[in-house]
Amino acid sequence: MSDLGIAVITGASSGIGASFATRYAQKGYDLLLVARRGDRLAAMAENLRSETGVGVETFVADLGNAGDLTRLETRLAEIPVTALVNNAGVGALGPTSNVQADAQQALLNINVIALTRLSLAAIQRFKAAGRGTLINIASVMALMPSAGGGAYSGSKAYVLNFSRSLGLELAGSGIGVHVVMPGPVRTEFFSSQGLNDAVFPDSSYVSADDLVKAVFAGVDQDEEVITPTLSSPEIWRDYEIARSAFMREVMGGEIAAQYKVG
Repeated sequence: MSDLGIAVITGASSGIGASFATRYAQKGYDLLLVARRGDRLAAMAENLRSETGVGVETFVADLGNAGDLTRLETRLAEIPVTALVNNAGVGALGPTSNVQADAQQALLNINVIALTRLSLAAIQRFKAAGRGTLINIASVMALMPSAGGGAYSGSKAYVLNFSRSLGLELAGSGIGVHVVMPGPVRTEFFSSQGLNDAVFPDSSYVSADDLVKAVFAGVDQDEEVITPTLSSPEIWRDYEIARSAFMREVMGGEIAAQYKVG
């Protein structure tokens, strides 16, 4: 067993999740890799064991399924988890009023419910150990309403605010909580939904490996919100200043003049 403990990565069979698995293995962490595709997980596990010598456990699960989610929560309670990457997610993209309600509920089960429950399960282990790193994958869409992805945008706004709230609660505890805000990434995200990467300009994309390297740099710098493609940090600073000003204004205890009609 590695002295670093075990890094748990959901959605680990490809893309961003696979890149996280590789980076954590290279750092010497043992791994628990979670995804629906058992054949891919098995191949990844064999490659990582042979290349890095770390221990790798695979866990085949559909995190939208309550039974599978409960099984994974139970497993997290049994092992020395020191890092969790909540990467699994779905898009249910398309005009929000046209996408089937069941598809949007399935999105919420994975993007919101599973992420929340697994975060809480991991934090209990982190508290017991006095250390730990939680990385939740949100999206720049958390800050932008989308006519073609209302549930997705809303779910990522939840991930952003949930993660930041946890970070406030756990400040000074030795537990790091980080939320990642990617833009477009070269993965199977669009193709898995019958779309192609042409929904964004080619120049908008970064590779999963480059994204993950940037996330580790952000974690090392103890950044709460990590936006790997934001090259002008003052934009986020100004956003935070405006957000604080908004909150001060709306706590004034009086109806604004433009709403006093008649």
